[in-house]
Amino acid sequence: MHFDWHFTAIQILWTLTFAGQLVLLVVLLGRDRIRRFPWFTALVIATALQLLSGRELYGRLPQLTLAAILVGFSDVVAILGLLVIAELARKAFSGVSRPLFLVNLAGLLLVAAGIISMWGPWPSWKTLTAESQVATLRVLELIAQKTQLLVNLLNIELGLMVVLFGRNFKAPWKSHTQRIVIGFSTASLAGLAVQIIWQIAARTAAPHSQAELQRALDFRDRLFNGNRALDVAVLIWWIVCLWIDEPGSVAATHPSAPTPPPEVPAEAEALAEPTSDMPAAE
Repeated sequence: MHFDWHFTAIQILWTLTFAGQLVLLVVLLGRDRIRRFPWFTALVIATALQLLSGRELYGRLPQLTLAAILVGFSDVVAILGLLVIAELARKAFSGVSRPLFLVNLAGLLLVAAGIISMWGPWPSWKTLTAESQVATLRVLELIAQKTQLLVNLLNIELGLMVVLFGRNFKAPWKSHTQRIVIGFSTASLAGLAVQIIWQIAARTAAPHSQAELQRALDFRDRLFNGNRALDVAVLIWWIVCLWIDEPGSVAATHPSAPTPPPEVPAEAEALAEPTSDMPAAE
């Protein structure tokens, strides 16, 4: 029996990525993780909407309109990435004094800013200040690219900090915070490695025929498809880790233990107790 298989690697990876994001949202909702990681949940939702809009709106809208929507989504996702880093860093190092936290944050930002300033070509000032819709989109796209690069660098730095020092604070081994950070740092490290490899290959490649050009494009596709496959693996990692309760939590220690009742304020208890001049009801 012969199966007619029409799906490409990109279509399969797109489907797996979108399905993984939906399953992750179900886990966040069903296991009550949204209250602990609201910005992380918002980032998952925005990324899923970005993926879906790029798929469903391609070829159905004018090219400039579609580009504006996708660039807008990229800016939102990049900004949410910064908020997620702040959320995870605050949870992982909540016991650190504020001056020490700010000093370390400033150091991480200086290192990342230095790398960004030397990474890739920057457009000219004339291009940035040109008054046209295309120029505006280019500026917004530049903001999204550089902000996402900053997010990737901070993810890697935060991952190293959490792995080295997290156990001394609020991100011990197998905690949800540490596992989320490890997923982000792994994906960011792989994404930056893919960009560097492709930039080097594109600069050194000098195809002299259509066949050589096609081999270079095939290498690029395999490289980026491998990165997408790693993103799917990170989603699976988050789904499994966030489904399981943290070690030492009440749910993990006593799975069948009932939820403790909410604490009653002292004022309410005083009002509920009968007074000396008013007899209690029989």
